[in-house]
Amino acid sequence: MQSTELIRQFLHERVGIQPDQVVNEALLADLGVDSLMLAELMFEAEDRLGISIESSVTIPKTVGEMVRLIDNLLAAKAAKAAQS
Repeated sequence: MQSTELIRQFLHERVGIQPDQVVNEALLADLGVDSLMLAELMFEAEDRLGISIESSVTIPKTVGEMVRLIDNLLAAKAAKAAQS
């Protein structure tokens, strides 16, 4: 599952946001994401994608920042797997 699709599905299921509203420039707060929901989204990404998001990461404010965070962790995971 691609990171953008995961975010779209999560927001649609939780707050009824239409997938076409989930664009990189959209502020997560404007989409109804508060700090608790952001934590839930991060846990969902960890569970579904097998990544670990450190508590020290900069809190994403936009969909694009969240996508980059997830994609960077997926790339690091893939690179680590390739070295094994």
